[in-house]
Formats: sequence, C-alpha cells, structure tokens
Amino acid sequence: MKRLRRPSRLPIDPYILLLLGTVGLAALLPARGTAADVVSGASTAAIAFLFFLYGARLSTREALDGLKHWRLHLTVLACTFVVFPLFGLAARGLVPVVLTHSLWQGLLFLTLVPSTIQSSIAFTSIARGNVPAAICAGSFSSLAGIVVTPLLAASLLGGSAGGLSADSLLKIVLQLLVPFLAGQVLRRWIGGFVTRHKKVLGHVDRGSILLVVYAAFSEGMVRGIWHQVSPARLAGLLAVEAVLLAVMLALTWYGAKALGFGRADRITVQFAGSKKSLAAGLPMASVLFGAQASLAVLPLMLFHQMQLMVCAVIARRRSHDPVTEDGNGGGDDGGDGPVGRAGGPAAAGGSRTGTGTVPRSR
Repeated sequence: MKRLRRPSRLPIDPYILLLLGTVGLAALLPARGTAADVVSGASTAAIAFLFFLYGARLSTREALDGLKHWRLHLTVLACTFVVFPLFGLAARGLVPVVLTHSLWQGLLFLTLVPSTIQSSIAFTSIARGNVPAAICAGSFSSLAGIVVTPLLAASLLGGSAGGLSADSLLKIVLQLLVPFLAGQVLRRWIGGFVTRHKKVLGHVDRGSILLVVYAAFSEGMVRGIWHQVSPARLAGLLAVEAVLLAVMLALTWYGAKALGFGRADRITVQFAGSKKSLAAGLPMASVLFGAQASLAVLPLMLFHQMQLMVCAVIARRRSHDPVTEDGNGGGDDGGDGPVGRAGGPAAAGGSRTGTGTVPRSR
C-alpha cells in the first residue's frame, strides 16, 4: 500500500488564498472606530514606505526615462478616461433588465475614476514589467483624475463635482511623491542595502495590497452597503463587471502589442490601464451622490476587489514567463516579437527592481 504524499505545489496560488483570507477576515472582523483609524493609518504608512523603497531602488536616470515614455502614458490615460467611460455609457442598455438605474450610475461612475497607483506598481513589479513607467503612469492618472473625473461625472451623470479639492492633490504629493523623492535622495546611502535585501523588502508590495483590501472591504461592511441590493441584482452587477474587467485586460494587453510596445511596457499598460482606484473614488462619490454615495460606490468596491484578485493571478503568471535575450517574454501568445520603444532588460540594459527585471524606456 502506497503512502499518500502531500502535493509539492498547491493548485491555488498561495497569495490568492491570502487575499481571500483577508476578505474573509474583513467580513467577520471589520475594522471599526479606533481600529478603522489604525488600519487606515497603517495602510497610508505602508503605501508611503512602498514608494520610498521604489525611490531608493530606482536610479534617477531610470525615473527620468519612465517620465519621458509619453506614448505609454497617453495609452494608459486613454484607456482610463476614454475607453472605460465608453463602456460605462454602453451599459445603460442593461437597465432595467440586469441593472437598476442606481447601480448603472454607480457603474458609470466607476469607469470615470482614475487608475490605482500602488497596486498597479506592485503587480507590475511582480510581473517584471516597467516599474519606472508604471510609477509615472499611475501618478499621472491620479493627478489627471482630480480634474477629469469630476468634470466627466458632472457631465455624464448630471451632477456637480463640487469643485476641485486641494487636499486631494496635497495628499497625493505627501503620500506618494515626497516618499519617492526621499528615496531618490537617500539612494546614495541606502541603495546597496535595499538591493541586498530586495527579496525581503519585496514582501512590502504584496503586504500593502493585503492591507488595502482589508481596509476597503472593512469600510464596505461597516457601511452596510452589501445589504442594500438583492442577490439577483448583485449577481448581475458582478457578471457585468467581470465582463468589463476581462475586456479591458484583453484590450490593454493585445492593444499595447498592436501599438508596438515591448513585453515590459505591455505589462505596465495592462495593469495601469485596466484598474480603478477605490481610494480616489470614495471621496469623490460622497460629493457627487451625497446620501446615496454608499450605494453608488458598491460597483467600484466590488470591481476593486475583483481586479486585485484577477491581477494577482496574472502578475504571478507573467513573473514565470521566459524572458529571451531581446527582453521579451514567451507568454501565452508565443512572444511579443520585436521590442517596441522600450526594450527589455538585456536589450536596453535594465536593472532589477522589486521582484522582477525592469527595463529602461527609450
């Protein structure tokens, strides 16, 4: 009789199990009151530390190269503020069969908010994409969203954006830009230490995402927005959002290939161009929808959790793609062919950042 062996590799990615466990923990023990303030502060600190590490890892030349990659940034902005809203408007045809009018308004609002920053960068790093360009693309999207999202919402939803918030801009600067610049300044002294301990410090990428998931899902549980929609409508909303996410992930990946981007840049476009920011959307929704804000942000909260789960799987899969000498990965489509404007690590002299290889944009 043969002795049963424990499988050497779980059929499910352990990180996905951690994400699901985090959601379950938030559902059973959501952060309330003082605990919610602590979780929010810890999430803010983790994000700031994440950007400090990216600043310490990246050379100034790589950061400037990422800033100059204007074709990639325009592609991400077009996906975020043009393609997404078009799909949101098209979803109006699903009312009232699949969605209620309120849920459709929430779905449309979801398509108007800017892209995420920290999770896009973390997933790009895990998948060995162009992290310098991802930092710039996510930051540009957030900065543009301060102006573009309220204007689009006021126009398409018929509401008022309530004016632009200087506090939102200040928060972005203090939480993201200042830590990144601090890392750049201190790189001369701590760059070697960060490089030697990159595997340990790389856990900050995933840890920050888990913290964001717990904070976001806890807030939804505390607000009770999960009980304001019938199970049938909720299932319909989830199905619509799953299709929307799948379409955007495919469009950003294969569209970027059609535009001539290399593998690393395609990863950046896919992760930065297919996501929506819960952190940016919640305060805007409170102004646009007032008392109905909790229901209006339900599509955004569900989409936020869905995109993290799906992109975690994709990022891990991309991290195992074979990278050829010209810097392209084999992937699931047989390779990317010639390198676009941003070459791979071997072709363009990339350097290691986070959990993967980061090419320098040309």
